[in-house]
Amino acid sequence: MHLLTDHTETEYLHQLIEGDQQAFTYFYDTFKLPIYRKLLKMVRIETVAEELTQDVFVRIWDKRMLIDPAQSFKSYLYRIAQHILYDFYRKVARDERLQREISLLHITTHDPVSEEVFLKETQNILDQAIASLSDQQRQIFTLCRIEGKSYREVSEILGISVHTISTHMTRASKNIQAFMLRNQHLIWIATILAASFEKNILH
Repeated sequence: MHLLTDHTETEYLHQLIEGDQQAFTYFYDTFKLPIYRKLLKMVRIETVAEELTQDVFVRIWDKRMLIDPAQSFKSYLYRIAQHILYDFYRKVARDERLQREISLLHITTHDPVSEEVFLKETQNILDQAIASLSDQQRQIFTLCRIEGKSYREVSEILGISVHTISTHMTRASKNIQAFMLRNQHLIWIATILAASFEKNILH
């Protein structure tokens, strides 16, 4: 498509805000590939990066009335891309299949910064999960899992039956797992932020 080359970005932005599809096509053609490449560095799955790129420009069109022509459109566009990326990782936190796929790709593509943050944030969420347990569950879980004592040893320390220890451990493990699943998106977001900051990916 032939586009008028004497229009400034500001003029195109005013036209975009008014719903001009030619102006939208100008920005799409200009920024589609850079946005795609940056998103691909994060998700490492081509089809996902393509979908997220489309989502970015759909949101630009839907929210065009919010664009400020006096501000840098590129910066605005990249902020939208960040929001789309965060939304994607929140979705990942609820989808075990996507979690496995993304995790595998992050492992095979070694990133020391992301890996360190991922492990640190995972431990942080685990600590919160343990802290959320009832007093007795937390005490039993700490003795068994963290200090490595046997159920019989804990039974003798606390003066309760091995069966009771086993019951509390089962409940504690389920509660911790549920807590981790509810908060897993925080781990992904922290990892993304660290990688974005370190590599200047979305700026």
